[in-house]
Amino acid sequence: MTRYLLERPHTLISLAFFADRYESAKSSISEDLGILRRTFMIRGIGALETLPGAGGGVIFTPGISKKEATDFVDTTTKRLEEPDRILPGGYLYLTDLLADPEVLRTIGRMIATQYSQSSIDVVMTVATKGIPIAQSVASFLNIPFVIVRRDSKITEGSTISVNYASGSSDRIEKMELSKRSLPEGSRVLVVDDFMKGGGTINGMRSLISEFNAIFAGATVFAENINVKSEFRDNKVTSIFKVEEIDTVNRILKMESGDYLAKTDFSYFE
Repeated sequence: MTRYLLERPHTLISLAFFADRYESAKSSISEDLGILRRTFMIRGIGALETLPGAGGGVIFTPGISKKEATDFVDTTTKRLEEPDRILPGGYLYLTDLLADPEVLRTIGRMIATQYSQSSIDVVMTVATKGIPIAQSVASFLNIPFVIVRRDSKITEGSTISVNYASGSSDRIEKMELSKRSLPEGSRVLVVDDFMKGGGTINGMRSLISEFNAIFAGATVFAENINVKSEFRDNKVTSIFKVEEIDTVNRILKMESGDYLAKTDFSYFE
């Protein structure tokens, strides 16, 4: 039963289904769910909510406690401050972290916690480094994710494209998305690995508008706050931020972003 719930987050499952599946009385199922509810909360796995009535059942909502999220931020900040992560142009090497399954699971739980009480239909990212983050978040929210590309793929069919100004340069870039990817009226959560000037996030906001969909917010793994951005607003959240980066002397100082301050953890504590 634990495995079944963990693999189907944000899904209403009736007690009758569990009773039939495990050939047990509903009263026994209710007792087991009570044990799971306490265990999930103590272990920081998420929240298990029981809905009464004929159409009721149980819903598992994955999440993370503030303590666990804070510990992850503190530990990962030290890893991010390694000088050899500095790349030309004020970027950071993040591939090793975003290829770590445990790091990705934690990032997914953190962002899913931030939007656990929001109505989100789709997670969006831009190819390629944001894809692992989008997949992790989508799995915890149990919704699809879509990938915006900067070049055409014949396998995508007809697309909608927008031009946008890069936030870190004067270049005009293009991004596009398959017309079949995003239903009209969808509430879209944007995720990405790194934000320098915010132009890519703003481009995805424009693309969402072209689909007559709704931009619900954006969360990035890290951002460089040393680059002035016209596109940064309260709907954009970062888990980490570059406080200081000196590419000549190889000095890198990282701090916690605004994720911890903007996220309500009360449902999972």
